[in-house]
Amino acid sequence: MHRTAVKKVVLEGVLDANDALAQANRQAFDHAGNFVVNMMSSPGAGKTALLEHTLDRTLGKVRIGVLEGDVQTTLDADRLARFHAPIVQVNTGAGFGGECHLDANMVRSGLAELPLHDIDVLVIENVGNLVCPAEFKVGEDVRVMVYAITEGEEKPLKYPLMFRSADLVLVNKMDLLPHLHFDLEKFLRNLDAVNPGVERILTSAATGRGVDEWCSWLTGRHKD
Repeated sequence: MHRTAVKKVVLEGVLDANDALAQANRQAFDHAGNFVVNMMSSPGAGKTALLEHTLDRTLGKVRIGVLEGDVQTTLDADRLARFHAPIVQVNTGAGFGGECHLDANMVRSGLAELPLHDIDVLVIENVGNLVCPAEFKVGEDVRVMVYAITEGEEKPLKYPLMFRSADLVLVNKMDLLPHLHFDLEKFLRNLDAVNPGVERILTSAATGRGVDEWCSWLTGRHKD
């Protein structure tokens, strides 16, 4: 058998096993009544900063929990700790070999530490990577991608899977637009080329632009 064919069979087997565990996660979330968001981006796009705004504006209205995925450290979880929301850290470098994404089994490993029945919305902050996180279902209801305009207009065409799989794209760091050679209209055309009509919100974690709209989207979807 050709080596490429072998690799394809192995990958399909891995994804099939992952899908079975994702379905088990899904059943646990449904049983607890959780609305689950898989938040994905490249490193440094601003996921944690947007989560800080989100927790600040929605706690008391919606019970939010966070499952933090990183290769190493608890730095992001530590930033969110001041909101006293249920947070659990999953490091893919400790026992998972430094993986660049969360898969269903990794998410499952953190669920026992979360009070799922006391959570309305669970946000899974995935490891920063533009490719691998989109390949693995984790039992989520929706996928939200955070995209920083510092990454250029062409990434939807170069890394289409994540953009294609997103239910919502938060176009972040809009406060930097006057300082960059970034063509917003061209980026949105590229985004529509791989995921026509996907919802998008222009945001800035630095100024708070678009955060209310994002929080309304999140709480509105939770109530659907």
